[in-house]
Amino acid sequence: MQFENSRKFARQLDKEDKLSKYRDEFIFPRVNGKEVIYFVGNSLGLQPRSAKKYVDEIMKDWAELAVEGHFYAEKSWWDYHERFSEKLAKVVGANPSEVTVMNTLTVNLHLLMVSFYRPSGKRYKIICEEKAFPSDQYMISSQVRFHGYDPDDAIVEIKKRDGENNFRTEDVLEKIKEVGEECALVLIGGVNYYTGQVFDMETITKAGHDVGAFVGWDLAHGAGNIELKLSEWNVDFAAWCSYKYMNSGPGNASGCFINQKYHNKKDIPRFEGWWGHNKERRFLMEPEFQPEPTADAWQISNAPILAMAPYLASLEMFDEVGMPALIEKRNKIVAYLEFVLHEIDKDVDSTFEIITPAEQENRGTQLSVFLHGEGKELFRYLMDKGVITDWREPNVIRLAPAPFYCSFEDMYNFGQILKEGILSKQKT
Repeated sequence: MQFENSRKFARQLDKEDKLSKYRDEFIFPRVNGKEVIYFVGNSLGLQPRSAKKYVDEIMKDWAELAVEGHFYAEKSWWDYHERFSEKLAKVVGANPSEVTVMNTLTVNLHLLMVSFYRPSGKRYKIICEEKAFPSDQYMISSQVRFHGYDPDDAIVEIKKRDGENNFRTEDVLEKIKEVGEECALVLIGGVNYYTGQVFDMETITKAGHDVGAFVGWDLAHGAGNIELKLSEWNVDFAAWCSYKYMNSGPGNASGCFINQKYHNKKDIPRFEGWWGHNKERRFLMEPEFQPEPTADAWQISNAPILAMAPYLASLEMFDEVGMPALIEKRNKIVAYLEFVLHEIDKDVDSTFEIITPAEQENRGTQLSVFLHGEGKELFRYLMDKGVITDWREPNVIRLAPAPFYCSFEDMYNFGQILKEGILSKQKT
């Protein structure tokens, strides 16, 4: 398609957009009396209008049924988490039995490391990406120290080549091969939080298995954003937060994937609790743990129902729309944003460098942009004008036009505000 940087063209794209009606299903903050242009769905998704209804249902049941809500609420609490399995499995490309919802992201990664980081003899090293999201860095470092290893020795970082913004798959594969039989675990963020690069998870997973290692993925920026086929790729485990592209609310519950080949095993190392115990016998209070025959065996405590309610509300929309339709719009709106940025770049004495891969298969919703010659004052200008975006030092803004609620006219309007901000600064 031949794009045009005009309001008329953007509105025509919105008119043709099959998902445009879902914009009204979300609540936008307002700045200066106008709805914001919201580019930070990669940090916190907007609130679905239906979220309050789902939470209110729980509050009503709590008020009217109290403890009996566990069994007699319309959406009974004791099996509330099971309502996620089939819908969430479609989002991440899994069997329903392989997904569960519990805790929060880093907590779940720690719990999964109990099962899948099992250093022994010379096999003790973990391969991760350089400058992973800080929480992952802290988590991995604390895990290797817990097992008595020196992080400087046990953690092997894959690095970018000098002068390049993204990781090369061949370098990842070479590092896995180099570490070889010393590698206990490969654990990488499936979508790099800084650049928005999507890793070749299928190829990397196979390479990790070829050297005898477990392979897991932090999908904080992947779930609800990109096509995932965790079962088909034979991933061992994965975890993701739900408050970014999946719009479940701040700090909300995390999803987990555990490959079915590890189900129904009593001997697998695992921190256990009563919600992972055989559902049919859970209230018999038996002394011996009998794991659920699914990923639910990794649950520990009873489900945080009030937290899960907004997640379920959002997931209903994902199920209604489907990932293929979301990805189709994502590709189009990100391409249009990229076009608008290049067009504005021609009109101002500045240089934008998009450090996210240009290839569609190597990126998701996010574009990370170096604003050469521009400082944080431009970011503040955008925020004051109602463009909610994300600043990363030294001079990068991350733009994530979530396909559920961002419009093509938003992309055009952003370009005009960006242009005004740069030109107004140049005049002073």
